[in-house]
Amino acid sequence: MKNKYIIATLSLLMFTVACRKDLDQVPLSSATTATFYLQTSDFIQGTNAIYNSLRGYPTRAIYLSEIRSDNLYNDTEQGRDWDPLKDFAKGIAPNNLVEEAWASDFSGIFRANTVLDQLKKNGNLVGVPALANRLTAEARCMRGFFYFDLVRYFGKVPITQSPVTAEEAKIIPRSPVADVYQLIMADLQFAIANLPANYAGAYPSYVTTDVGKPTKFAAEAMLAQVYMARSSATYNIEGPGMATNEWGLALPLLQDIISNGGFVFNPNYANIFAYSNTSPLVNKEAVFDIMYISGLNPILGSNFPWQLAPATYFSSINAPSSGNGSLGIMPVSNNLLSSYESGDVRKAITIFTNGFTYAGSFEPRPFFKKYVDINNIPKNNNSDWGVNYMVIRYTDVLMMKAECILRGAPGTPADVEAIINPVRVRAGLTAKTGYTIAQLFDERRREFADEGYRWFDLQRSGDLVNMMNNWASIDDKATPKRINTVTNNYVIYPVPQSQINAAPGLYTQNPGY
Repeated sequence: MKNKYIIATLSLLMFTVACRKDLDQVPLSSATTATFYLQTSDFIQGTNAIYNSLRGYPTRAIYLSEIRSDNLYNDTEQGRDWDPLKDFAKGIAPNNLVEEAWASDFSGIFRANTVLDQLKKNGNLVGVPALANRLTAEARCMRGFFYFDLVRYFGKVPITQSPVTAEEAKIIPRSPVADVYQLIMADLQFAIANLPANYAGAYPSYVTTDVGKPTKFAAEAMLAQVYMARSSATYNIEGPGMATNEWGLALPLLQDIISNGGFVFNPNYANIFAYSNTSPLVNKEAVFDIMYISGLNPILGSNFPWQLAPATYFSSINAPSSGNGSLGIMPVSNNLLSSYESGDVRKAITIFTNGFTYAGSFEPRPFFKKYVDINNIPKNNNSDWGVNYMVIRYTDVLMMKAECILRGAPGTPADVEAIINPVRVRAGLTAKTGYTIAQLFDERRREFADEGYRWFDLQRSGDLVNMMNNWASIDDKATPKRINTVTNNYVIYPVPQSQINAAPGLYTQNPGY
């Protein structure tokens, strides 16, 4: 019960702002901002409000990363926003999912910039320098996180390091990816140097409700991801890959997490996603996760568990009538299904393959259900699931280390085997030797399926275009074919049409759209 209270309190801090003063995501006037930041609790609330922009992150990862990838195949056109994303259509700039990604990340950046601006101007009002420094580190960590999300989806984006109005934004051009990365790396390096290793007693004013916020180790994992993305192939576009060969910079960050972070490789794969194991106080796989809790008013639960499970499935099991489930179905691709070895326990945990009957019709198509627990379906609201979303988990940190070694960072084949083989053994499979980078990505595909990682893994593989086109030749047998030929330009998304229209001539659309 104590842990439940902790999570509830943190969720309230993250997803709401005290009624006494308003902190909205739209640009604030200087007078409103000055009125708000008057005492220590205001700075804490302002910092906590940054996390509000994370609430939709899991759904964004599902639609823009998982659905876009070779893990799913849209075998019917259903008129959903995801259809043109899966089809690699050219005209997706006005797509609601593309628009949401840009808007939500910049909302988080605006909130972070507001806090940083006020800490710079009025940080003395916090009263305790150590706390002001920690809040600065939190805000910079999250600003770096949101900008990295934008770079991986859109490539060039405008840089803002202070709060700007909508009118001021209309004259800020997109910056080169290299410049955006410089800001991201500086922010995360500051966060690593100034965030606590954990929030248990590190400072007298730290309370257990801070658990779940980024730690030094979460920031290290984020920076390692940045170095790895930068090191990846360019695809001859201005996207996340810059071929910088910084695998050796990522490795010591990952090693510090492994050696000193206190995280634990869970021997039970299903337990990693269990609702009883959702708190980061308990789940030692969670390096950085987004925290939710059900049963509160206002609603502070999650809705990502059901996004890839059809509504008809929930109806077939007489689930509570709370609107759970997608209105259409996005089946797991045959290519992914056939990649699982016999005896791989991850398949049954991740994918529903038994089929179900609804309204007299049998639905045989498999779908993702890793985070669906039929014993914990919310009764009244489909946005009130009580499970957290792991943005970065410990197994990912381990496998990123293996990737760095395979890319040329210090290490041996035995070091790689010592990482990948426990992952395979946990899945009920036998150990192997002599792993290649292609085999590593195959293992990652099965390990992290339904977790929103796949598109970023494909980007980093350096072979995204060939892999996606080869996959389409296997799964896309419709007449006419639904999936357009994937080109280098489709490694990233278009700039949302609303942004192009807001300031004509300011932005040039990404090539190919």
